[in-house]
Amino acid sequence: MSNYTITGEVVKIGMTEAVSDKFRKREFVIKDSSDNFPQVISMQCCQDKVALLDSLIVGSNVTVTFNLKGREWIAKDGTVKYFNTIEAWKIENHDLLF
Repeated sequence: MSNYTITGEVVKIGMTEAVSDKFRKREFVIKDSSDNFPQVISMQCCQDKVALLDSLIVGSNVTVTFNLKGREWIAKDGTVKYFNTIEAWKIENHDLLF
């Protein structure tokens, strides 16, 4: 699994969700305006990394380091679906850097 980075502006920060007794996540969205066509990217932090979002506000300029994860899911009828997750594990808030 490779590490990737993206820089952008935070446009949404969700609440922490307890998916189960042993798993929690928190979603957020950043806008990458580095190209002619800005991209709005939904990401998530899991487990203890949900705290990374506590110091951010909408409008914060950040660089996010993340892993790209994928998985296969087979429905009861045998249909196969694929899902991707962008899981952030490091967030640098450029608004706090001097």
